[in-house]
Amino acid sequence: MSEIRAKAEPGAFLMQRTQAIIRQPSMRIAEGEVTHIDRVPMDVARGFEQHRSYVELLQRHGLGIVEAPAAPEHPDGLFVEDALVMIDAVAIITRPGALSRRGETASIRAVVESLGLRDFSIASPATVDGGDVLVTDRHVFVGQTTRSNAAAVQQFDRICRPLKRHALGAKVQGCLHLKSAVTALPDGSLIAVDGWVDVEWFRDLGYRVHVTADTSGGDVLCIGSTVVLPADAQRAAAQISDLGFPVETLDVSELQKIEAGVTCLSVLV
Repeated sequence: MSEIRAKAEPGAFLMQRTQAIIRQPSMRIAEGEVTHIDRVPMDVARGFEQHRSYVELLQRHGLGIVEAPAAPEHPDGLFVEDALVMIDAVAIITRPGALSRRGETASIRAVVESLGLRDFSIASPATVDGGDVLVTDRHVFVGQTTRSNAAAVQQFDRICRPLKRHALGAKVQGCLHLKSAVTALPDGSLIAVDGWVDVEWFRDLGYRVHVTADTSGGDVLCIGSTVVLPADAQRAAAQISDLGFPVETLDVSELQKIEAGVTCLSVLV
């Protein structure tokens, strides 16, 4: 066990994050885009409660909350991660793949400017949702999905080369975003849903990959050494706990009806 816990120390590539950018949900949240699941009725009030619980969890872990301006016209506006990617201390404003979401970035840009962050923007013909971007110590993986294309890989590569990383396109199937399928644990290893991404491809690149049986277990949020998962990812939670990481689970069941995970509701800076 001591050897496992030694591996559980946060990787050097994980900068200390002190703030979390969030956006309050729109009353139109139930109209959010769905791609890989069937639309089912949503309890909007409960969805709002689950979002509040998520923000409270961030605060319990010492993160200051930075609220992006309300966007009542954007049902998916609470998914701030899709509009903004952080690589170290550099902010990248995205160009979302769904036309209905392009208007979300202007207010996120205002937040980035208020924080004094160095920033870049993804431009046409590239499209990319932040949920398709996985940052590790050596790479920036860009999921090739219905929302993100090859031109985005090229633009991210130009941005991240000076940050000592190389951007690569990653094949995704069966889910909305790359980070629906694979995310990084605090030690730099990955946890993934096999079949949604090519696990062996990541291993060939030198990554230690833990395969989870929970389809919601590939999307985890790391706050320091603590790993946050959806409440329905119990097998993944046990697996990660066995690796020596503190684990917290959170009920996001209503938000999952519009393809939410625990990473997409915030951007840590």
